[in-house]
Formats: sequence, structure tokens, C-alpha cells
Amino acid sequence: MIVLADSLTLVERKLLQLRHQPGTLVAMLVVPVVMVVLFGFVFGSAIQVPGGGNYREYLMPGLFVMTGMFALSSAMVDVAADQSRGVADRLRSMPTSRMAVPFGQTGADAVTGLFGLVILLACGLAFGWRVHDGLGRALAAIGVLLLFRYTMSWVGTYLGLLMPSEQTADSLSPLTLPLSMLSNAFVPTDGMPAWLRAICEWNPISAAVAASRKLFGNPGVPAADGSWPLTHPLTATLLWAAVLLAVFVPLSVRRFAHAGL
Repeated sequence: MIVLADSLTLVERKLLQLRHQPGTLVAMLVVPVVMVVLFGFVFGSAIQVPGGGNYREYLMPGLFVMTGMFALSSAMVDVAADQSRGVADRLRSMPTSRMAVPFGQTGADAVTGLFGLVILLACGLAFGWRVHDGLGRALAAIGVLLLFRYTMSWVGTYLGLLMPSEQTADSLSPLTLPLSMLSNAFVPTDGMPAWLRAICEWNPISAAVAASRKLFGNPGVPAADGSWPLTHPLTATLLWAAVLLAVFVPLSVRRFAHAGL
């Protein structure tokens, strides 16, 4: 109970910080519109969707997962900033559960991630994206997206604890973009060289994108003879999440508890 109470307090602390960061709130509103317009209308005229269909409907699940991927870089920078500014040392000196600090970081990111996803869903609907297979499967897709984001925030939390400074974390954060590009988020993998196609299709991002497309009923669902992660995307996404959480949750808790000792 102490861990839960301390975690909720730290979640509240992170959310209250947003009141003093209007630029972050504006970015959460503007960036989804920019991404949909940029990728949907610029790439949309040049890319053929496998099996046919509207490219913006093919694209939106990729953008949903891509914004979840941003949790890795944002958590990494936030944690590195707390380390650099002495906030983490102060929390360690207080009667606060050390397990609660990384749980508070990832919990706050889950809340902001839900807010950002709602904005992006509304933006997609405004630009023609639709859900085709009912409310139940759509809610399941949203659950998959939130699980993916929560998993990435744990990876980012651990990496942030390894960073020597906030500046280093900030300079490395753009590297999440190539990880998103090495997937099926924006283009089909069919035309890629075999070695690159294997990397893209076993990328956890590709499984999450394929699972979202399948649950939302959007075009781009892989053929039955495709690679295992893409023909069983929901199972692959859950397995990836279980493995990554099993690795990075204990690593993050242990790293925070022992850092500086």
C-alpha cells in the first residue's frame, strides 16, 4: 500500500508539472495534426496499400504506435533530468518507497499517453480514418496501444537512469524515429530486401501496428503466409510486452535504488 500511495503522489507531481509547461500541452495538440497531414497527404499519393484501401486508414494505426514509441524518449529525458537536477537524490533521502519513483514516472506517462491518444484518434476521425469492426475490438486496440506505450516508458525510464546528463538523453532521443521507420508503420514490408524485411517484421513496433490494424478493421492486414509476428500480431505484441516489462521493470527499480550508493 505504501508503494501504491507514493506512486500516486509521484504521478500527481509529474502531472502538476505540465501546468508549468504550456509548450508541452500545445505540442500534444498540434503535433498529431501535423503528423496526419504530413504523412497522410504527402506519402498517401505515392504508396499502394496491400490488398487495396485508403492509405490514411492504413497509416493511422502506425501513427498511434509511433506516438507510443515517443514514451521511450520522453521518459528517458525526464528521468535523466531528475537525476541531473538532484530531484532523484532528494527523493532517495525522503521516506519514499524507492520502487514508487519509477512506477510514478511510468504511471504519469500512461495518463498523458491516454490524453495524447484521444487527441490523435479525434484527429484521425476528422481526416477520414474509421473503425470498422465494432466498439469492442476498437477498445481492445486502444488497450494494446496503451500497453505498448507503458512498456516503452519502462524502457525509457531505465535508459534515463543510465544517462550521465539530461543533455545526453536529449541528444539521443531522436534515435527513436529510425526505430519507428524500421517497421510496417508507414510502408508495407513486401518490397524490402529479405534481410531488412526480417528486421522490420520482428520489430515489436510492427506487431503492435499490425494488431491495431486488425482490431480497428483497417487495411494492411498481412497475408496468411507472412512472418509469424505479423500473422499473429496480438499474441506477438503481448509476448513482446511481457518480455520487455519482465526485463526493464526490475532493472529500473534496482538501478534507481542503487544509483549514487
